Amino acid sequence: MNVVLDTHMWVWWLTATSPLKPVEREALDVAAERRELHISAISLWEAQVLHAKRRLNLPVPFAEWLGRAADPRIVSILPLDVDVVLAADALPETFHGDPADRLIVATARAHVMPLATRDAAIRKSRAVSLWKVEKRTSPRATTREQ
Repeated sequence: MNVVLDTHMWVWWLTATSPLKPVEREALDVAAERRELHISAISLWEAQVLHAKRRLNLPVPFAEWLGRAADPRIVSILPLDVDVVLAADALPETFHGDPADRLIVATARAHVMPLATRDAAIRKSRAVSLWKVEKRTSPRATTREQ
């Protein structure tokens, strides 16, 4: 199943020590093998900001890490385009104001894909379908949560 990764999920998936559960990491690995993982273009910028603020510590220089992390063989970068901007415009007025989060949610909505996120405000908003690992079947199975 195609899925858009929130920036933190993308970074966690690519980080050896992260809060991801093994079953989540395995599901994302399988999705990457199938070329079903996507990120919003804004996540590239968010990663740079996190690194600049020293909140993203990397074992290699940022440029090298980003080249690997955004390799098209593992993740597809979805552009900020007219459809995404219109999806952002259609978000409920009550949706929180973080511009990057708005664009990530809008990207998932514009491409009709679930979003993998642990962001409590996004999850609570119900503004986007959420990705989760199916717990009743094999760890390779994934599903949507509304």
